[in-house]
Amino acid sequence: MTETQKDRPWLIRTYAGHSTAKASNALYRSNLSRGQTGLSVAFDLPTQTGYDSDHVLARGEVGKVGVPVSHLGDMRTLFDQIPLEQMNTSMTINATAPWLLALYIAVAEEQGADVTKLQGTVQNDLIKEYLSRGTYICPPKPSLKLIGDVAEYCYTNVPKWNPMNVCSYHLQEAGATPEQELAFALATATAVLDELKPRVPAEDFPALAGRISFFVNAGIRFVTEMCKMRAFVDLWDELLETRYGVDNPKFRRFRYGVQVNSLGLTEQQPENNVYRILIEMLAVTLSKNARARAVQLPAWNEALGLPRPWDQQWSMRMQQILAYETDLLEFDDLFDGNPAVDAKVEALKDGARHELANIDGMGGAVEAIDYMKARLVDSNADRLNRIEDGETVVVGVNRFTEGEPSPLTSGDGGIMVVDPAVEQDQIDRLNAWRADRDADAVAAALADLRAAAAGGRNVMPASIACAKAGVTTGEWAAQMRAVHGEYRGPTGVSKSVSNKTEGLDDIRDAVDAVSDRLGRRLKFLVGKPGLDGHSNGAEQIAFRARDCGMDIDYEGIRLTPEQIVTAAQDTQAHVVGLSILSGSHIPLVEDLIDRMRAAGLGHVPVIVGGIIPEEDARRLRAMGVARVYTPKDFSLNTIMMDIVTLADPREIAAE
Repeated sequence: MTETQKDRPWLIRTYAGHSTAKASNALYRSNLSRGQTGLSVAFDLPTQTGYDSDHVLARGEVGKVGVPVSHLGDMRTLFDQIPLEQMNTSMTINATAPWLLALYIAVAEEQGADVTKLQGTVQNDLIKEYLSRGTYICPPKPSLKLIGDVAEYCYTNVPKWNPMNVCSYHLQEAGATPEQELAFALATATAVLDELKPRVPAEDFPALAGRISFFVNAGIRFVTEMCKMRAFVDLWDELLETRYGVDNPKFRRFRYGVQVNSLGLTEQQPENNVYRILIEMLAVTLSKNARARAVQLPAWNEALGLPRPWDQQWSMRMQQILAYETDLLEFDDLFDGNPAVDAKVEALKDGARHELANIDGMGGAVEAIDYMKARLVDSNADRLNRIEDGETVVVGVNRFTEGEPSPLTSGDGGIMVVDPAVEQDQIDRLNAWRADRDADAVAAALADLRAAAAGGRNVMPASIACAKAGVTTGEWAAQMRAVHGEYRGPTGVSKSVSNKTEGLDDIRDAVDAVSDRLGRRLKFLVGKPGLDGHSNGAEQIAFRARDCGMDIDYEGIRLTPEQIVTAAQDTQAHVVGLSILSGSHIPLVEDLIDRMRAAGLGHVPVIVGGIIPEEDARRLRAMGVARVYTPKDFSLNTIMMDIVTLADPREIAAE
C-alpha cells in the first residue's frame, strides 16, 4: 500500500477532568497542544447524579473523579478558548445528559458556533447505570423517554451529534462475560430503538439508528476481545437489518469508542499496567473491519489514585506510537478468513443470541434489569474465584509477586491529590452565581421545564432555556425527581446462599462459633456512603459474607453516613463495612465515625475498602478504622476471617 492510501487514525482522546472547570480547561488545552484530537470530559459525581456542589450527598465528592459543572458559568469556563464548532467532544454523562448537552449547546451559541456543526457524543445510557455504574436518578421508563428526547432533538437540530452511546464498558467492569457484554448492550440498544421508532417518520428512522454509537471495554484476553468486536459488528448489522428493516449498510455500521479495561489494572507492581493497557488497545485497533472510531486509555496508576497530567500524556503517546510509527494503518483487515478467529466469532455470536432471546422473552432490557444485575454479580463472583484460586493468573498479584519496588511511585506517591479546599471554592462560586442571576427568569424557566416533563413534551428546548436563565444542575434534576420520582436499583445480592460455598467450610465453622458466643447470627452491614456507584466490590463482599453464613445487610449505593449509622443501630450490626472508590473516603469516614460514637456505637468495628493511598490508610486507622483494604487485598476469604475476628467477643475481651 502506498503512503497516500493509509487509513486515518482513530480519534485520540484522554478521559479527563478534575478539581474545577478552570483547572480542567487548562488540562484540555494542554492535551490538545500535545496532539490529542478529541475531548473526553469526566464529570464529578454530584454533576453525574444531579446534585449541586453544596448538597449533603456531595460532601467529599466535589471535583474528585471529574469536573464539577453546576451551571452555565462552569461550562463556559470549561471550554474557554476551545472552539466547540471545531471539536469532537465526548461527555461521559447519563442521568443528567439532557442537561449537560443543553449547557454545551448554550456555550456553543455564546461562542457564535453553528450548532448544526457540533460533533461529539453524550453517553446517555441509563440501563447500564442500573446494572453497573449507579449514577441513575429516575426509574427506567422515564429515563428511556429522556434518552429519546435527546436523540429526537439532536436528529433535528444537532445532526452530527451522537445522542446515545450504548455503554458496555461498565458491564465488563461488573463481571460480564463477552457473551453477556454483547447481549446486554444490544438489548439496551434495542430498547432505545423501540423508544425512538415512533418519534420520527419511517423514512428518517434508518438515519437516526445510524447515529447510535457504542462505548466498549477491551480486556487483557485480547484475541477474545478482538473477536468480540468482530461479533459486535456482525450482530449490530444483523439486528438493524432483520429487526428494523434498515436497508442501507451505511446506517448499519457499528461505530464505537473504547476505553480499555481499568478493572484489570493492579496496585501491585503498577508499572506492569503499561503493558496491559497496550495489549488491550491492540484488541480494538488490529482488526480493520472492527476498529474503534475513538480510543481513550487509562493511565498506568489508576489503581493507586488520580492520574497526573504526565501519566495521561504517557497513555496518549502509546496511541500515537501505534498510529504513527507502526505500519498498522497500511493494511487491509489482518484476520479475514482466519479459521480460528471465525470460529471464535461465531461461538460468541451464538452465546449472545441465546442471552438476547432470554431478555426478549422477559419483555426486553427494561423488564430484565433485575435478571441482568443478578447475572453480573454471579459472573463477577466466578471471576474473583478464579483469581483467588490461581486459575486466572494476574502477574504480580497471584504469581511472580517478588519484585523490586517501583521508582515510579516514589516522591509524590505516583498520583495527583485534589486539594480539599477545591470543594469550598466551588461552593462559594455556586453561591455567587445564584446571587447574581435573575430569580424570576430562573423560576419561569424551571416551571416550563417541569410542565414539559409532566406533559410528556421533549425536555431539550426547556432545558436549553433553563441553561441560559442560570438554572443549576441540582435544580434541573430536582424537577426530574419531582415529576418522575427517585429509583433504587437492584443490588443483585439475594439473601439466600449461592452454590459457590466450596472451600468455605472453615470460615462457615468460625462464623457459627462466633455467632454462638454473640448469642445471635453475626450481623455484617455493608454500606456505600457518598455518590460512588461502583458497587462491584461491595456486592462481592456481601455475596461472600452471606455464603460464609453471616447475616448480611446491603441496601445498595448512595447513602449518607447518617443513614448508614441509623441502619447499624436498627440492625444491631456487629461489624460495619464501607466501600468508597471515588477518593472521598477521608471526609465520609470521618463523618461516619463521629456519628457512630455519638450514637453509642463507638465499640462497633468499622472496616473500609477502596482505592486508598497508604498515607490516607494511616489517617483512617488513626480515626479508629479497624482495617483498610485496597485492590491488592484480593483474597476475600482473608477479609471474611478478619470480620469474624473483629466480631468475636472473646477477641474483644482479650483486647
